[in-house]
Amino acid sequence: MAGLEGLHGLTIVFCDNNGIPRSRTVPASRLEDACERGVGITTLFPVFLSNDMITFAHEPLSNASGDVRLLATPERVVPLAGQPGFAWTPGRQFLVDGERSPYCARGVLERMVERAAAAGLEVRAGYELEWFVGHAGEELAPAHSGPVYSPHAMLAVDEFAAQLLADLAANGVPVGQLHAEYGLAQMEVSIGVSDPVAAADLQMLARQTIHAAARRHGLRASFAPVVDLAAAGNGWHIHSSVSRDGRNLLAGGDRQSGMTPEGEAWVAGLLRELPALASVGSPSMPSLLRRRPGYFASAFAFWGVQNREAALRLVPASRLVPDAAANVELKASDASGNPYLALAAVIGAGLAGMDDGLTLPEPIQDEPGSWPQEERERRGIHRLPETAEDAVAAVRLSAPVREALGDDLVGAWAAVRRGDADTARDMSPEDIVAAHRYRY
Repeated sequence: MAGLEGLHGLTIVFCDNNGIPRSRTVPASRLEDACERGVGITTLFPVFLSNDMITFAHEPLSNASGDVRLLATPERVVPLAGQPGFAWTPGRQFLVDGERSPYCARGVLERMVERAAAAGLEVRAGYELEWFVGHAGEELAPAHSGPVYSPHAMLAVDEFAAQLLADLAANGVPVGQLHAEYGLAQMEVSIGVSDPVAAADLQMLARQTIHAAARRHGLRASFAPVVDLAAAGNGWHIHSSVSRDGRNLLAGGDRQSGMTPEGEAWVAGLLRELPALASVGSPSMPSLLRRRPGYFASAFAFWGVQNREAALRLVPASRLVPDAAANVELKASDASGNPYLALAAVIGAGLAGMDDGLTLPEPIQDEPGSWPQEERERRGIHRLPETAEDAVAAVRLSAPVREALGDDLVGAWAAVRRGDADTARDMSPEDIVAAHRYRY
């Protein structure tokens, strides 16, 4: 492959059911073999817990027997600007007979994209990534002290920010914007839209790029949902749109906020399955700690138009936002959610909404957390899952999400959620936060 001169290693990366990247690195000379035959990995990665322990509660994966082949993806091999001598590629998991593993999250998303295409639909997606940036070698030493959204905050991390933008561009990650965010020493980068599989790949690649750029400048990045209980946490918001024949169905119509009937049905499908989408998109114990009213963490299940407290936020077309850019944002998402599974769940929910011809209630343009409980009950506004068992139940009760992910993967995912909850049972919230701070 052109442009790969001077490489020593190829790192093949996949994401587990905790949002944690896992990998194998092979000599660069083995690139062709890694694409065709891959490398062997244990069958147990789907049941790794967030603390690297393993649960055997999912019966098909109840012991260490068997093998899975992790194949490099040739069209997505990227020489890493921040790690000279190494290239990066997303991995694809296959059974030894050549069939795709049912636990391969990238394969799950590929299947859902194909299903949408078979219905004549094109889905586009992009991620916003938030993270804490601190000084390396210390537990929690913020690298900037604000003010939030200020160029003054960026001065403290100026060299890192310049390095990061250069490395993201060299690695082929399109950037919309970079700024100091609202949380403790928080930064955010928005990644340009693409097809869903590429969007998930780019999210993983951006994360690697950020870690490498931070290390180069004596800094350390934390993508954990919570780094400090007193501060707003880190979300990784998913923006998506759906088109037919090149026309964005979330714009140019006569339904709410200019959506077409099909576009409204897509968003209504996401709203109906919101507890399951939030569970897949933000599944960890710190995710549950983050999901608090008033912390821009989308504690309640509702939709709104440009309402940044809404778990589902519509960004409609306007004079300054062209029809092609109209999208819906899933805010109940963070680094502990596998990006491939989160996007697969979104597509499954949206397609089901279209199939059922769903319509939306009136949007909510307020923060329901400030309402009396009686008002929330009257308006049918409920909390998103607050425990691991709530999250497992939400996914199991959602036929579109369960079908999108597949029963095998849902079983492993549920076992991991319960295993993580058991591990955290006797831990304080502060200890849970500390244990996950640099997992992602």
